Amino acid sequence: MNIVKGMIVKSKAGHDSGGFFIVTSVTGGFATICDGKRRSIEKQKRKKLIHLCPTEEIVGLDTIKTNREIKRLLHKYNYKQG
Repeated sequence: MNIVKGMIVKSKAGHDSGGFFIVTSVTGGFATICDGKRRSIEKQKRKKLIHLCPTEEIVGLDTIKTNREIKRLLHKYNYKQG
């Protein structure tokens, strides 16, 4: 499955492994991700695509404008695991 803008992904490697993020852009072999807490909209993370596991859900980034909305959206994913 290809990783596209607006997709919710799970990190497979690094300090943030196991966490869920929203992809804000994809260029080359990298994606820019944020989760609204550790990685806010203002301070996004650039991560290799091979270190991300895509989910089936894609959200419209035009509807999400604040870090609080991102945290609320990802809450169900981050706490479903435990």
